[in-house]
Amino acid sequence: MRRCAASAALLAAWVFPAAGVAQQSDPLLDAMTAELHRAFTSLGKKGEGQGDDKQLPPYFLSYSVSDASFVSIRAEYGALMGSGANHLRMADVQVRVGSPKLDNTHGDHRSSAVNTMQLPLNDDREALVRSLWLATNAGYGNAIDNYLRVKTEAQVRAKEEDTSPDFSQEAPQVHMGKPAPPVEIDRAAWEQRVRALSRVFRDYPDVYENMVELTAQSETDYYASSEGSKVVTPHLAARLVVMAATRADDGMDLFRDQTFEAETVDGLPAQAELEAAVRKLGESLEALRKAPVTEPFDGPAILSGRAAAVFFHEVLGHRLEGQRQRGEEEGQTFTKDVGTAVLPSFLSVADDPTETQFGGTWLSGSYDYDDEGEKAQRVDLIDDGVLKTFLMSRLPIANFSSSNGHGRAETGHIPTGRQGNLIVTSTKTVPEAELRKELIAEAKRQGKPYGLYFEDISSGFALTTRSSPQAFSVVPLVVWRVYVDGRPDELVRGVSIVGTPLAAMKSILATSDRSEVFNGICGAESGSIPVSAVAPAMLLSELETQKEAQGTARPPILPIPGEEQGTREQPTPAGKNRPPEAPAGNQGTGENGGPGGAR
Repeated sequence: MRRCAASAALLAAWVFPAAGVAQQSDPLLDAMTAELHRAFTSLGKKGEGQGDDKQLPPYFLSYSVSDASFVSIRAEYGALMGSGANHLRMADVQVRVGSPKLDNTHGDHRSSAVNTMQLPLNDDREALVRSLWLATNAGYGNAIDNYLRVKTEAQVRAKEEDTSPDFSQEAPQVHMGKPAPPVEIDRAAWEQRVRALSRVFRDYPDVYENMVELTAQSETDYYASSEGSKVVTPHLAARLVVMAATRADDGMDLFRDQTFEAETVDGLPAQAELEAAVRKLGESLEALRKAPVTEPFDGPAILSGRAAAVFFHEVLGHRLEGQRQRGEEEGQTFTKDVGTAVLPSFLSVADDPTETQFGGTWLSGSYDYDDEGEKAQRVDLIDDGVLKTFLMSRLPIANFSSSNGHGRAETGHIPTGRQGNLIVTSTKTVPEAELRKELIAEAKRQGKPYGLYFEDISSGFALTTRSSPQAFSVVPLVVWRVYVDGRPDELVRGVSIVGTPLAAMKSILATSDRSEVFNGICGAESGSIPVSAVAPAMLLSELETQKEAQGTARPPILPIPGEEQGTREQPTPAGKNRPPEAPAGNQGTGENGGPGGAR
């Protein structure tokens, strides 16, 4: 077994750190490595445990600790709803028994490897190691139970299509980054700023709900494993989220959101820019209330750069995650397409978490090491339209046996192959005004009275399992009809984009010469993680839409307080003075998600 063959090397890794690596003493990491080594060398020894426990030592053990401090400020309607600071330490203990070929995580039992526990906030060594000891004991017992189930199931089930091991063999990593500095924020000043931003919505009485929330976080991630890995990485993030909602007279619920992200609060836009963005959301919602409901459509469309970024993240990115290529339940859309064209030849797609900025915009999907202690790597997924590889964690798949630094997870989940910074590039670009002309020409060619322009997309979901159609649905927030007869563009509502990934991707005709960034939070089986996507605006020859559910609830019957006299000056509706020559792009960022729902 690999554990026995490597035992001498593992011991050396604990006693003799990697050459050329400057070692820094850290009380939390020291407690983690000491207890991990004690547990790994003790569990399963003769005379310890009972029954079969004595015959099942772990072949792998790791501790992952998130040490995070954050400040959160939230306001609604111009009033402060919450303001606080918190500090939290959470540990994930991963225990694997059996062997890399077959262990307790096999098939539907992947979550059995992880046991999560809250750790003491101070560096009390005895308290830290006792907490880790409890989590390790619980995790070990759960791992044994599930390993026995895995072996039983293997005897009664048919042979699997992909017989790859359950865990890849990787070289240990040692990286001792400096702990993240404390959150630095003028809390009183930001409370005033957040309140002022939410107060803007008072000028829009038809915006019934609103929320502005600032979160500033300082996090240090610690990772240690029985293979000898020891990784410490800092992470800072500041996120300002603006959300607002209304309801049309026919009962349709409408919402808009915009997210601004930076490494620290100092990198967020100035207050005047933020206020202008909030006003734009308010105006947009009031205009959407009056916009006509769309009809089902199948024809040419333009996705703005941000919309295209969300679209690629949702429709393509999730299907290129490694774990989706094996398992009886996975649809495996692209599993057998390696080396074949899956996109037009002018498009390439990479995922590069090592990039921290694009065009001056911070990328929230960046990281130095993934959640399995593997160094982040740029992965060229699609080159000139041809599929090359997948996003890999330490779960091997057929023909891809190693991680490429994309094993990611939220605390409490086992890492899987996930996106970081998905970057779409094109060699067939035109200015956006020319892209609009091509949209009109394509609509005329197809005999359509208009094409669609998708300015903003919020969220969606991708179905990737065999039990469901291999389809997607994304929800646009701002959609315009671009008429072929020269009429001004018309704002519409109630649109949902639907389709199948292969058909949608192969209908891309051209792209703009300018890319935009989407930053958001993606939810999938390994939890919610920060992601980014970068893409140019795209013209598609065919995109199918359907009507969104309309709803039956009425708008508020009781007038909003202070509005009975009708003395408020009405703001200019969004889009009223918008020039018809070119669709207006959205420079903001937003949120999106993955399989099973999004936010």
